[in-house]
Amino acid sequence: MSNEHTPLLAHGVCGLSVDTAVCGMGGSDGTGEASTPNAVPRKLNTFFGVIVPTVLSMFSIVLFLRTASSSALRVLPQGYWYTVLYSSIVLLLVLVVCLVGAHIFARTSFLILLVVTISLLSIYISPLALTTPLTFLITHQGPGNQTLTYNASYTGFNGTTLRDNLGSGYTVDYSTGKVMSFATVFAVMFTSCTGIMAGANMSGELKNPSAAIPKGTIIAVLYTCIVYVLLFVLASSTCERTLLVQDYGFFQRINIWPPFVTIGIYCSALSAAMCSLIGASRILHALALDQLFGFPLAPAATTSSSGNPWVAVLYTWGLAQCVVFAGQLNAIAGLVTVFYLLAYAAVDLACLALEWASAPNFRPTFQVFSWHTCLLGILSCLVMMFVINPVYSSASIVLLLLLLLFLHYRSPTSSWGYISQALIFHQVRKYLLMLDVRKDHVKFWRPQVLLMVANPRSSCQLINFVNQLKKGGLFVLGHVKLGDLDTLPSDPVQQQYNFWLSLVDKLGVKAFVDLTLSTSVRQGTQHLLRITGLGGMKPNTLVLGFYDSCTPEDYFLQDPAFYESEEAGGDDFGVDLPSLQAHFPPVRHVESPRWLTPEEYVGIISDAIKMSKNVCLGRYFSQLQGESMGTKTDGAERIIDVWPLNLLRPGSTSAASVDVCSLFLLQMACVLNMASRWRHARMRIFLCVEAESSDQGWVVKEETFRELLRKLRIRASIKIVPWDSVVQLYGQKQTPDPELGELGLTRPAPALSEDFLSAVNCLLMEHSAQAAVRFLYLPRPPTHSSQSQQYLSQLEAVTHGLGPTLLIHGLTPVTCTEL
Repeated sequence: MSNEHTPLLAHGVCGLSVDTAVCGMGGSDGTGEASTPNAVPRKLNTFFGVIVPTVLSMFSIVLFLRTASSSALRVLPQGYWYTVLYSSIVLLLVLVVCLVGAHIFARTSFLILLVVTISLLSIYISPLALTTPLTFLITHQGPGNQTLTYNASYTGFNGTTLRDNLGSGYTVDYSTGKVMSFATVFAVMFTSCTGIMAGANMSGELKNPSAAIPKGTIIAVLYTCIVYVLLFVLASSTCERTLLVQDYGFFQRINIWPPFVTIGIYCSALSAAMCSLIGASRILHALALDQLFGFPLAPAATTSSSGNPWVAVLYTWGLAQCVVFAGQLNAIAGLVTVFYLLAYAAVDLACLALEWASAPNFRPTFQVFSWHTCLLGILSCLVMMFVINPVYSSASIVLLLLLLLFLHYRSPTSSWGYISQALIFHQVRKYLLMLDVRKDHVKFWRPQVLLMVANPRSSCQLINFVNQLKKGGLFVLGHVKLGDLDTLPSDPVQQQYNFWLSLVDKLGVKAFVDLTLSTSVRQGTQHLLRITGLGGMKPNTLVLGFYDSCTPEDYFLQDPAFYESEEAGGDDFGVDLPSLQAHFPPVRHVESPRWLTPEEYVGIISDAIKMSKNVCLGRYFSQLQGESMGTKTDGAERIIDVWPLNLLRPGSTSAASVDVCSLFLLQMACVLNMASRWRHARMRIFLCVEAESSDQGWVVKEETFRELLRKLRIRASIKIVPWDSVVQLYGQKQTPDPELGELGLTRPAPALSEDFLSAVNCLLMEHSAQAAVRFLYLPRPPTHSSQSQQYLSQLEAVTHGLGPTLLIHGLTPVTCTEL
């Protein structure tokens, strides 16, 4: 077929251009590279795309800005606004480089790395050249406009100096005037780890991201770790604590040529800004492509002819320019660290979710990976967040939750997949296996409904009503497509699911959809009754629309949701409103041929009963109002009427007993009364009695029902309806045959007179005219197909003109009065 030959990996993974290395998803070619015809070619390898930006990002913040940032060029004017000016100029230069593109960034970063490496070598060599101790006079502006003076010494390599520097000894930070602690020092030092994601942020520019990101990141981390450890040992072995605490630029004082450190400061600051700007812009561009935050980020999806997201770069530059006004690194170090820790915890959480979901395509190449390491990473990040700053941490978590809520309710559905769906699938499968049908008990019974729908245009009100009737149970919309797969090139059913699911979304009902292809509706319904559901979640009740000659109404022409659209486009699954309208055919006209014959319709009812399914027939539900999604009502003005006796078979139940079908009617009425839109509706139970009978059995029947309602805790009023005149029209009373009852069979239905049927209908109209919905006893269908038309005619005559009515034949025990 035409769709059997498709390009491999035709789209990106995880929402970014290709983030296969971060998400750990295996691809058939191992590159994780999109194969779209218009894709921008990727140019960066592991060294230039991962190692260089990661090393420079991890070097810059702590290595130079923290340990060598004291007034690098004294010849320039100093002050807050001058600091902002100098930072803005450097940031503007970085903006120009990033606007040109990733290839210029890679070349510039490599040159900067060479310069920074030379600066580092000068720092390592200087203690070997400076063999004599040095003394420095350090001054700071103190409180009250006073000048603080300190004598600090460089001792060269000295064991005593190293020993004195091993303790913590937290003091006042001269740049901010605040007392340092473990949390504040950790916050400042941790910013050196924030560059660990620099390579992952460049995934869209890498030739082979799935291999380059893990390998390049690990190499860069090991390299920077060695450099930092050697620097810490070098500084603590040669410099007294006073020098380390009172001058963050001490490397410049002890260098053989101080300009080396100055050059390193500016080069590393420049590279860090470039890495952050270009990496953050790529993430912002990916968010804009996925339309996660709607209109505010929409322009960030724009790219140049070479594929550079220049608008996203401008967005990022604007945010960075706002941060420049902080003036001091220590002033924002805690906040930056908290946000980074939260980001790392989120990445760990995503990996943990994928691992717990057992997603087959989650195949991380890092051998040490396990759910234990993910959980340890999450807990470590969260603990350190609150150690650094509980206020910032709490605020950041609240902000994250607000973003998640915003994305959940406002963002469109995208095709890049959801971890939540994988987790839900994993958990649902596990709990379905635990839902053992052998442990079912009547106390926990609930309706699990299969509603057969021929055309939803005329069935929407019934769909909405059954949605209220399910009481947290399974609700499935079933439809039979007539046809034979042997004569068709492909299965037409698979192409229809999106239209039915869009219908479910429009109606706002909590229902599944199950479609089948069959040569007849009866056979297709049998298939659905057998195979719909899974494990302990299978339908126990079949609901059908009524078989009559009434002209159906088109609900699509009544509900604005089906003929007015707020958006020009369709939903996120390719179904727009015109397509939905066109998919479902117009409602049947009176003279149009029917899909079902009376024999086939009654046969469906008989099949369901043979399969031990309860059966409900719904009539006149097109007249029921207030069941649509936007309606807010508690049913205070509604009345639910229940007629729990077989009106077509007077005397079929003894006066002192209630059969299973009657109890099922009561249960279904109670379930409806518990629904949100019916919770304040009044329920009435009608008992038809022969008041003129000499045995006064109706008194016993009333007391039996009152006691039953008390035991079942059903709040309803009992109405006694004398129907002696109706029974007289029935003729002879039908006596049950015990032998046939044991076999589950009945005698052929007698031909009821039109007068009797009309009398029953008048009785119902007299007492239930004001009810919003009526629950009636559905007699068992005849065993002979020749009587199908007669059976339907009797049901039609009894319910004629009643309004919304549900005829129910229940087989399942649903109540239990035992403790």
